[in-house]
Amino acid sequence: MIKFHGVSKIYEPKSVVLEDINLEIKQGEFVSLVGQSGAGKTTLLKMLTKEEFPTKGKIFVEGDDLDSVKGGYVQMLRRKIGNVYQDFKLLSQKTAFENVAFALEVSDASRDDIEEDVPRVLAIVGMADKIDNFPRQLSGGEKQRLAIARALVHRPKILLADEPTGNLDMVNGFEVLKLLEKINEFGTTVILATHDSKLVNTIGKRVITMDKGRIVKDQATAGRYII
Repeated sequence: MIKFHGVSKIYEPKSVVLEDINLEIKQGEFVSLVGQSGAGKTTLLKMLTKEEFPTKGKIFVEGDDLDSVKGGYVQMLRRKIGNVYQDFKLLSQKTAFENVAFALEVSDASRDDIEEDVPRVLAIVGMADKIDNFPRQLSGGEKQRLAIARALVHRPKILLADEPTGNLDMVNGFEVLKLLEKINEFGTTVILATHDSKLVNTIGKRVITMDKGRIVKDQATAGRYII
């Protein structure tokens, strides 16, 4: 589903962010992308949505060369890929329903589709009873579940989660992790970028370790991973 072939990202004059990345991720995989801050995890994820561009190398998503994805097709690509961030990025003046609905409104979804899809996806993430709450009325864990609902409402084939538990305590962090695993069980490919070894060891699935812009290890299962 996803392939990086010889991908490097270099900011002139000599700031190497990614170096010779070769990576394949299959449909339906749950992959943890790990490494300390500055390892290149976020840059790698942003390349999948064309927020960042490789200096050299090729990236493919579902067989499409991202070099050829331009204009309006970029938006179509991004609808295949949901994003969850550490800082939630919720709209503070909108309710839970409105935050999720907004993601559909900007893609010209019909009102009937919005009224049907938003409650459904809020129920999936366990937020059906918070549908009229504003972000300020939600806990950190609830805010992240709402952010995940927003990412899911387009039924993406790929979900990118960049340090989604970074602002949460351990209990809420594990609740978010369980939700990501549930989403993966539905068939969505999940890529989790994190530096939390406890989470990685709990998942027990494929772990890709990055250091200074390079992939230094690719394990089929976590085992006992220590970052």
